[in-house]
Amino acid sequence: MDDSERDVSSAKEQRNYVGYEYKEIAADDSMVSLLLDGYENFGWEVNDSLPESDMGGKKGFNQKTVIRLKRDRKILNKAELTRLQRNFEACVSQIQTLERRKTSAAAAYAIALGVIGTAFMAGSTFAVTAQPPNYILCLLLAIPGFLGWIFPCFLYKKVVGKKAEKIIPLIDAKYDEIYKICEKGNKLLY
Repeated sequence: MDDSERDVSSAKEQRNYVGYEYKEIAADDSMVSLLLDGYENFGWEVNDSLPESDMGGKKGFNQKTVIRLKRDRKILNKAELTRLQRNFEACVSQIQTLERRKTSAAAAYAIALGVIGTAFMAGSTFAVTAQPPNYILCLLLAIPGFLGWIFPCFLYKKVVGKKAEKIIPLIDAKYDEIYKICEKGNKLLY
């Protein structure tokens, strides 16, 4: 055997087969960094991350990013890492739910007030178009109608502020829990 054949055979011996398992996650843009950092602590490596294509190619309001991960199938402590990963995923899901709760009640209140304002405006319109027109009733109904269109913005901000005061400590507690889970996972890897 000459030197070139030995180099080829030694290169083949040095490369060991690694079987990977793959995972694909669709995540909100706001959560991508947290997810990438977290999954690294459970043995996952980033394989590919691409924005999910939508119909017009325009960036939407709630754009999703597809994160593609891979991990060695024969990783040590796989069962414990998988258990910790599920806890991590549950905490991330709870954080997303808490974030939505900050604005959902406020939006419902603002929409309800806007609908009530619209009903007053409809009454005002019917009062002025009646035969004979009733201008006094029109004016009395138009005032709360306009107020019902103006105040939802202020109401929304106020309710979001109050909800945020209650929910932010819960979100912070979930982030602390995530950091502890990731720390445990990282210790199992190394």
